[in-house]
Amino acid sequence: MDRTESLPAQTRAPGVAAVEPPTVLLPGHDVPLGRYTVVRRLLPQRTRRMVGAWCFVDHFGPDDVADRPGMEVPPHPHTGLQTVTWLLDGEIVHRDSLGNVQPIRPGQLNVMTSGHGIAHSERSPAEHPPVMHGVQLWVALPDGARAGAADFAHHADLPVWRDGDLDVTLLAGEIAGERSPAVVHTPLVGAQLVARGAAPAGLPLRRDFEYGLLAMSGSAEVDDVSVAPGALLHLPAGRESLTLRAAPGSHLLLLGGVPFEEPLVMWWNFVGRSHEEVAAAREDWMAGRRFGVVADDPAPPLPAPELPTTRLKARTRHGDVLR
Repeated sequence: MDRTESLPAQTRAPGVAAVEPPTVLLPGHDVPLGRYTVVRRLLPQRTRRMVGAWCFVDHFGPDDVADRPGMEVPPHPHTGLQTVTWLLDGEIVHRDSLGNVQPIRPGQLNVMTSGHGIAHSERSPAEHPPVMHGVQLWVALPDGARAGAADFAHHADLPVWRDGDLDVTLLAGEIAGERSPAVVHTPLVGAQLVARGAAPAGLPLRRDFEYGLLAMSGSAEVDDVSVAPGALLHLPAGRESLTLRAAPGSHLLLLGGVPFEEPLVMWWNFVGRSHEEVAAAREDWMAGRRFGVVADDPAPPLPAPELPTTRLKARTRHGDVLR
């Protein structure tokens, strides 16, 4: 998926630390994606740009696509990140410039590592299920990995277990002694939680992780705060457990990780560290360099928007602009 940076700048006096409230409910906003899809964008936001290394959260659907093409995102580039795709309903075919052509269906996970540069497209097949519902997430790569080789992995077999009244599917990272096969480059976790009863349910957390909880369907309550589709609940580091109530059948997504301290420049589909780095990636994409050609997709590549007239500046995870 693609995005364009449009968030206003925020500054903080040097040496003044951010004060972390116990919970923050962050409302999302609707963003058109391609010709046929509208997503709820939950990260980044002005005051909270990341949860751990998770730097981008789009929730789409449930949408009735029985008489529509579904998702239609033509070839586009990425740098400095991993894309993580998870579906509750529907089917999407991933194609990339490494030659991979991979359908993804509910219960399966796609993880694409851009490294220095990759291109991909995401489309519903011509014959697709009538409903499309899922999330696409970005994970910022740290300095040690962001200039490396591109990669793609499809995981059809993920850790799944029952914990009280919760069915847990581990997408990425580790939790409760389980580990996902997906390769990640910073300490983090991504897990789907499905409520099977109305009783309070709990999960162990890491004190050094911050967390975000979103409802893909149904609703949940944490610390007397209600979480419904369209918002992300942020939980700062320091918790050892999570206790929640959820309506039976609710599908929740728990994201977490060690706070990511590297300031980032996020613009369009690029995650970098400087204006010059992002501008070079844009120039390479428009010139047909670096990113390769997406396999088995005859559509013309998506052109990059024009860079803003002012310099792009790196921001911290709190949204502060570095001077």
